Amino acid sequence: MCGIAGWLSWNEPVRTECLEAMTREISHRGPDAHGIQVIGPAGLGHRRLSIIDTSTVNNQPLCDTAGKFWIAFNGEIYNFQEIRSKLESEGVHFQTKGDTEVVLEAYKAYGVECVHLFTGMFAFAIWDTVREILFMARDRAGEKPLFYYTFADGSMIWASEPNALLKHPEVGARVNPAALAQFLSLNYTVGDDYLVQGVKRLRPGCYLVAERGKQPVTRSYWDFAASFKNKREGITENEAGEELNALLSKAVSGCMISDVPLGAFLSGGIDSSCIVSNMTLNAPPQTVKTFCIGFRENSFDESAQAKFVANHFGADHRERFLSESVDTVMRALLWASREPLADSSFLPTFSLAEFTREHVTVALSGDGGDECFSGYVTYSADKMHNMFSGIPSPLVRALYAVVDNTLPVSMKKVSFDYKLRHFLKGLAHPLDMAHNMWRGIFSEEERLALLRPEFHSYAKDEVVFGDMLELWHELDGCHFLDQAMYVDIKTWLPDNILVKVDRATMAHSLESRAPFLDHKLMEFAASLPVDLRMKGFNKKYLLKKAQSNRVPQQVMQGKKQGFSSPVSLWLSGPLRQFRNDLLMDPFVREWFNRSAIEAILRDHDAGRRDNGLKIFGLVCLVLWLRSLHGLPAVQYANAAGSSRSLLSAGSGATK
Repeated sequence: MCGIAGWLSWNEPVRTECLEAMTREISHRGPDAHGIQVIGPAGLGHRRLSIIDTSTVNNQPLCDTAGKFWIAFNGEIYNFQEIRSKLESEGVHFQTKGDTEVVLEAYKAYGVECVHLFTGMFAFAIWDTVREILFMARDRAGEKPLFYYTFADGSMIWASEPNALLKHPEVGARVNPAALAQFLSLNYTVGDDYLVQGVKRLRPGCYLVAERGKQPVTRSYWDFAASFKNKREGITENEAGEELNALLSKAVSGCMISDVPLGAFLSGGIDSSCIVSNMTLNAPPQTVKTFCIGFRENSFDESAQAKFVANHFGADHRERFLSESVDTVMRALLWASREPLADSSFLPTFSLAEFTREHVTVALSGDGGDECFSGYVTYSADKMHNMFSGIPSPLVRALYAVVDNTLPVSMKKVSFDYKLRHFLKGLAHPLDMAHNMWRGIFSEEERLALLRPEFHSYAKDEVVFGDMLELWHELDGCHFLDQAMYVDIKTWLPDNILVKVDRATMAHSLESRAPFLDHKLMEFAASLPVDLRMKGFNKKYLLKKAQSNRVPQQVMQGKKQGFSSPVSLWLSGPLRQFRNDLLMDPFVREWFNRSAIEAILRDHDAGRRDNGLKIFGLVCLVLWLRSLHGLPAVQYANAAGSSRSLLSAGSGATK
């Protein structure tokens, strides 16, 4: 796991001081080595976190023996030894024992088609001096990030994190209004565009080719939709379960290849328990290290269940309770402000990564299990929508008004009143739109009230959810749960979940690996008949059945909690003054109506609405906007009552 940056400049020399500034901005991603290399019009930068073959011979940028091909690589190729053997049989000689050189030699042998060989998580840039071509690619699921900015002459810069691109003097700090409105809708953004005008994300499962005299071209190399369309209709439950177990075991085994200490995140839920179960099949149980973060607030705490699972498997378990001190939360918020991350689970994930890095350098996670095997409550909502969609919309809206005015508001985690309100909001819309709205933050009406008039054209539902609606209809003719799963894997997973995990772990130079995101396992899950993933309202049906002889029934039958934090309580308690000072600053009037923000805060404090996620999203967004515009650090009062700077509070986060 590392960080990469680069600059392809056709008409002016690459300035090494700019590359240095870009790589310095992502130094937390790789504390073990640093390299810059300029080869003609291309400049490659790299920060290394040593995982496989930790010797200095693997430092990057790395070139082939002839010095004609150069690579800067971020990630892990789990099947690199298999690819290496294939290349050796074709006469290739290797200088190193790592996976980076395997990627480079695979490109030399097969060109852009080499990406089809790779199983793993990756983002890389290869400069081909023979054809003067830049080739960049990103893994299928989107575990590793890659951002870029293109200039008028086809030149471009790229980096693992978007803030690094802002170090180039020609990248202006102009806010993308469409992305801003979308962020308010979801607390994250989807698609190619980013919150800064002109900055793009290379989408998962895509590669990019840039050559002189042309604008860079991106292409998709993974047809995930085909797996949904080609169903395994004749497969039995037992056959499917055996195949799932074999695929999961192989994926976990591949993810355990490491030359540095390795462990696992363990919440005690189904997904992380299945991962730990399979780890103990590949290594002595007592050598498997597991880590958990607990909460003092009971409805958010999973530590007891995690300890139970670890004891069941005989793993070496460690836990730590999340401090609710302002300093702890502020350090996480600072990292979130580098790229707005308004997922409430970012805060505990940030602390979990910090805790885990004290003991290991690599941690396996259960990410992807919910998306691949229909584990979210939103899929139950989709089924219920299908059952009750015949109710006239006016009647649904009237029912929502009654519920909203009479049902008491709870600040507890995913409470019944919260789910009911969201469900009724979505039920008044077609299912393709409703599925997106289950996770919605600000409604269209609320966005229009919050944003200044010049941004209203971007705030309509059909605009902010446009990319997601297009993905839904790429699977027209498939079951609606297939459509929902496809949308989530293409948007929610890479644009929210995996961003959160990548930034939280990389803030502490920790590598996270997700076996459920092995592309063959993902394709298998997509090809299953829907009722094998979700039978009735029994979510993760096949996963639970297949792993039932390994994972305790207490886990399999337990209620899904999710890994979030009590931001609603924090924002009306220890963070109340900070949030008021931040959101009431005159600076925010450039985008938002102060009266709308005041109403949101007032309703939350009075208990009339649980606006925790709305306020949290606004806090993360405004922190980022301040950073983008170079404004001074925000002040807050720490636990001792003294004033501290937000920036100084976060400065100790990098290991």
